[in-house]
Amino acid sequence: MGKMKKLMTAGAALTLVLALGISACASDADAAVADVSTADYAVEEMLVLAIQDEYNGKAEYEALIETFDAGRPFTNIVKAEQNHIDALIPLFEAYGYAVPEDNTADNVEIPATLAETYAIGVEAEIANIELYENFLANNDVPEDVTIVFENLIEASRNHLAAFERGVDREGGRRGEQQWQLKGNRRNR
Repeated sequence: MGKMKKLMTAGAALTLVLALGISACASDADAAVADVSTADYAVEEMLVLAIQDEYNGKAEYEALIETFDAGRPFTNIVKAEQNHIDALIPLFEAYGYAVPEDNTADNVEIPATLAETYAIGVEAEIANIELYENFLANNDVPEDVTIVFENLIEASRNHLAAFERGVDREGGRRGEQQWQLKGNRRNR
């Protein structure tokens, strides 16, 4: 998983993870152990994976902005990632779980070009959507957590659209490639 995981958010790592049928362990985003497509996670494990993903995304996008002097959509998505973190923290508090520390900025590596970041962003958002959909489909998820996860799915769909536009603008058309999402198919 090495380089892909380091290139872009934990969401990008989750793309590779989903392809390999493994997922980041709840206690350590670098330890891969479970199949997220069918795994039965406790609420705490789902929340830890979710917030680590949001932490990683925010750190990566902040680094991209600094490295490439990038603006939108990255500046908007950084704000959104913080909103996602802010939506998850009350769930940790409501269930009496410790909020994991955000130490992701120390491990950020940036792709060689801005154009690469859009393609990686597309894959990351697809993986993100699949992660939350799998949590909701395969686990007993409390209503308040379900609402937040559903909102995060919608946010990821918006981010996906922004990254797809970036791919089209920066990297040319995707040709025959199709991005398909469960529950909301997007064929391009």
